This record gives sequence, C-alpha cells and structure tokens, in this order.
Amino acid sequence: MTKTKLVMAGLVRPLIEPRLPDWVDAHWYMSKDEGLALAPQAEIGWFDMYDKGDMAKIIGAATNMKWLNSIYAGVDGMPLAQLKAQGCVVTNGAGINAITIAEYVVMGMLTVAKGYREVVRAQERREWLQDSPGKIELFGSQALLLGYGAIGKLIEERLKPFGVDVTVVRRTAGPDTLTPGQWRAQLGDFDWVILAVPATAETDAMIGADELAAMKSSATLINIARGSVVDQDALVNALQTKQIAAAFLDVTTPEPLPADHPLWALDNAHVTMHLSGRAQDKMLVRSAMRFFENLERYRNGEALEPTVNLDLGY
Repeated sequence: MTKTKLVMAGLVRPLIEPRLPDWVDAHWYMSKDEGLALAPQAEIGWFDMYDKGDMAKIIGAATNMKWLNSIYAGVDGMPLAQLKAQGCVVTNGAGINAITIAEYVVMGMLTVAKGYREVVRAQERREWLQDSPGKIELFGSQALLLGYGAIGKLIEERLKPFGVDVTVVRRTAGPDTLTPGQWRAQLGDFDWVILAVPATAETDAMIGADELAAMKSSATLINIARGSVVDQDALVNALQTKQIAAAFLDVTTPEPLPADHPLWALDNAHVTMHLSGRAQDKMLVRSAMRFFENLERYRNGEALEPTVNLDLGY
C-alpha cells in the first residue's frame, strides 16, 4: 500500500507522531533547509514557522501538496495563487486562538480605561496613589468591531456582559450592524474601534489619517488583526498630537518593532508584541485535535474544516 506522505515542522512532533495512523508516512524538519528538501515530497504539509518568509518558501517548494494545514489564522504571505493552481486545500487556525485573543481585547480596554499602566508604575516606585489614573467605565461605552469571524464573535460575546454597546461591520445588514460602506461616516460615534479583520488587499491601511481624524479625541484604537491594516505613520501622528486618546496594538509593522520606533516611547501607545494568541497553553493541543479530525476526513474524501478561500485570502 502506498502511504500518504506528511511533512511537518518538528515543533508539533510530540503531539502528532504517537497518534498517526499506519497509512501516513511522516517526515519532520527542524530547519529551513531541511524543510525545503522535504517539501516536494509532501502530499500533506504543516509548515508553520515563526519566520513567515522561510515558511512561505517551504510552502512554495511543496509543489505536489494537496492539503496544507496551518495553526495560523492569517494566510497573508503564503503563495495562494500557486496553492490554488495545484489544487491544494488550505485549512487554517481560525478560531484556535479566538478565546485568548478576545480576552486580550478586554484586557486592553480595561488597561486603558483604568489607567492600569500608571498603577503598575506607581507600584514599581512604591508610591501609594491617592486617586485612580483612569476613570473610564466600560459600561455604556460604544465599540465598533471590524471583523466578525471567530475572534470578532467572541469579542462581542465577552463585551456584552460589561455593558458595552457593540456595533459590528458586516457585508449583510442587520441589527447593531454597519456595512462596509457605512462605518467610516459613523466613526465619531465610538469610544473603541476594534480591528479583527483578515489582512487582504481590501483591508490594507483601512485605518489611515482620514479615519483617525474622524474618531473621537477620547477614543481608543485596538488592533489584534495585522499591522498592515493601519497606516502606522498616521497613527503615530494621531497619538503624538492627541488626535485620539490611545492605541492598544498587539500587531505592528514590522514585527518585531525596531527599538528606535516612536511607538515604544508614547505613553498612549500600548504595544503587546503579538502575544495575544500565545497567552495560553492550549494552542498546540487544540491544533493537534483539529488536525486529526481533518486527517480522518481527508482519508474519507470528506470536506476539511475550516478551509481558506484562496481567492479572498481568508
């Protein structure tokens, strides 16, 4: 019997190898060069790496691959046109990190609202504050949520018990909903603008100088999407001139952010180094469970979940 060749990064080997069925011939790599050498053999590939450039090169070398699995929700940077041309199905990590990322958004909002950065600094100085540096309540505040996938839905779910009025941006109209053609005109209504959109050509620099100028001066921008969805130079200017009150940025351009970048020095910029999805201990376990569910479907010729629309890029 001809076995199905699986090639994947050694990071997840301990979770995967003991449970692999006998019809799978698995190969593991620990470096870019090893990955590039093994990739052409892969019918199934799992090539997640911290260096997205190296990861994309290995994926590009997997010219016989029929199923690409990834722990990452975003597929920006992957050779999507090539994958489509070779008939490769791509399953991503949509929803895998949604719980912890949604919790990060709540943390960010509370950090800004209560001035918690100053509380921490006071403790480090061993200074007993006589008043709270932040006096904002989430209750009754207005949030605009751009991006209503797995993460966006959980953000909305977690904000409602705090009494935050959440308006979502979707292509289809509905209650508490704005369409892509409506939200810019209403930016001035919101205390929080939360970005949870995929990185595509359509969302590139969707928050720029005009959008920042339209926001309330007391508003906070929260970005847990990708750095590319914000014009970062315009954001720096808006923060420096207090055009908006604050920004909570889990993502930046580039990553890592250079040590001399002005965002580091701004008191109203909170940079969290793309840690939101990593602030958990279940990511790899959940990914492994999903992989084995899909492996059984693949064997049976069934549809895999969740799949990426290679034309849309998410």
